Amino acid sequence: MDPPARTDLDELRQSLSFAFTSGVSGGLFGQALDRAPIAPSTWDPRNFAPDLFLEEFVARCFRVRVGGHEAVVNRGFILRVLSRPPSDMRATELRRGILHELSGSPTFRGQLEKLYTASCRLRGALEGAVAGKKFDPTRRQLDVLAIVKEVFDLMGASFEGARSGLSRLRDFGQAAQATEGYRSMADLLDYDEHLATLRLDIRVGADGRIRGFDVVTVRERQENPFVLSPVRRFLAKLEVFFRGYRFGDGEVMARLVDAVFEGIEDQVVKLVPLVGEMEVYLGALGFRDLAEAAGLEVSLPELRSVVEGERMLLGLFNPLLIANGGRAVPCDVVTDRADTTLLVTGPNSGGKTRLLQSVALAQLLAQAGMFVPARRASVVCVPGLVVSLIQETKFDQSEGRLGMELLRIRALFEELGPGAMVILDELCSGTNPSEGEEIFELVVALLEKLRPQAFITTHFLTFAARLEREKAIRNLRFVQVELDAAQKPTYQFIVGVAATSLAAQAAARLGVTRGELEGLIDRNLLAARALSIMGRDSAFAGPSTVGRDSAFAGPSTVGRDSAFAGPSIMGRDSAFAGSSIVGRDSAFAGSSTVGRDSAFAGPSGES
Repeated sequence: MDPPARTDLDELRQSLSFAFTSGVSGGLFGQALDRAPIAPSTWDPRNFAPDLFLEEFVARCFRVRVGGHEAVVNRGFILRVLSRPPSDMRATELRRGILHELSGSPTFRGQLEKLYTASCRLRGALEGAVAGKKFDPTRRQLDVLAIVKEVFDLMGASFEGARSGLSRLRDFGQAAQATEGYRSMADLLDYDEHLATLRLDIRVGADGRIRGFDVVTVRERQENPFVLSPVRRFLAKLEVFFRGYRFGDGEVMARLVDAVFEGIEDQVVKLVPLVGEMEVYLGALGFRDLAEAAGLEVSLPELRSVVEGERMLLGLFNPLLIANGGRAVPCDVVTDRADTTLLVTGPNSGGKTRLLQSVALAQLLAQAGMFVPARRASVVCVPGLVVSLIQETKFDQSEGRLGMELLRIRALFEELGPGAMVILDELCSGTNPSEGEEIFELVVALLEKLRPQAFITTHFLTFAARLEREKAIRNLRFVQVELDAAQKPTYQFIVGVAATSLAAQAAARLGVTRGELEGLIDRNLLAARALSIMGRDSAFAGPSTVGRDSAFAGPSTVGRDSAFAGPSIMGRDSAFAGSSIVGRDSAFAGSSTVGRDSAFAGPSGES
């Protein structure tokens, strides 16, 4: 946590001065955080953020709750910090140190929450344009100064004994308290709150009510530099008058307030980006609280720069599951070294895609200096991350599924640098197995040249078994979804290649069997017949079979003696039989099979 301002100070100072004077900030804090530079990074969020649902992760997992209430945070700033892990490990270690102390000391966490609450009140006071119009402007400015003083006082008195970046907050607060501007602000606020002391004699009647009072003594606080003698007050008003202003007491106070704020403006400017910084750390603590509430553990992982030694993620879980109210089953992922390509096989709905998301989020959060969703972890830092989990069909795509798959592979090698991490779900699933396996093997073989940390899922089980048996690709490793005695996934992963994708079990679980589908067909046929057959004596029958004597039979099979029978099979003696099979003695039989004695039989078979 770095107190010095990191934004464009001149522009921010102008915005702050305008907000203090007018009470209209135009989103001062939000704009400052949107433009605030963060630590340099080699990661490009476009290569992984959409597939990891990173915005949803921040919104649901990095919540800030203080005093039982959820704060409205700047999610955009948190997202920027998480999606761009620092290239300089010193920045990462600074964040890790702060989180380590905050998670281990309830006192430090409570002090940070109080400081954040006061800073939010300062933000509200500066951006509260409506409140500024309701009250006296000078009164509003004095209230702002009072909150500024509270923030500096809390900062200077908190985090005693801290060894992490929290100590910088304490140093910054104490340095601000030592400035002449802070002392002038404190004196002005004291003058506003305590100009003088009055001693009164109060007269009370027999009924207990106050009858009156007498002022015994009035003592002004002469030690306060803003308490002036009558002569000095007159001269101050006279000076304001000659400058072209009115010379009431309110104008004198307003002039004093402006002068005091100018003296502390440089320190107040540095408070603005600190609000976003505090939200990052409190959000990380909120993520830890969310995991603990679900019975899971998070940790600050071991970070390494060399690939020798095992990659270890123990108790790994997918935070997106618990964020949506689901149940996450932790699993262990261990490989003998980091620069391997791990091929994951197993049935659908066995947790393969969730595993890939979990691994990618763990790597991202680890290098960002945050807690990872694992009980214990040891990871090797990478220069970038490429994730491809979601392949949606788009209305304007120029290629078919195979073409889009090939473009996906091309984009992978365009973006992937040496030693980066790559996460691929169902590689080459968009074509027939023989051709897909050939492309798959090409991709895996070429990936080895970049020595990435790769995780790939596939349903080409025979192909994967051959790769495992031949061991032609040196850094290729294999894990499969573990199944229990009933052939159901346990959401754990063991070494090896799966023997089946359990398609039949998945179909049975989802109701896609011959019996289930035939039952649906029979049900739909029965429903169709029920709609086409209606009971007799319907008053206004629609397009269906209608009973006898219907007054307005629609275009359907109509009973005898219908007054206005439509184009359908009609009973005898119909007055206006339409083009259908008509009974005997019809006056105007249409072009159909006509009964005997028809006057105008049409071109059809006759009786």
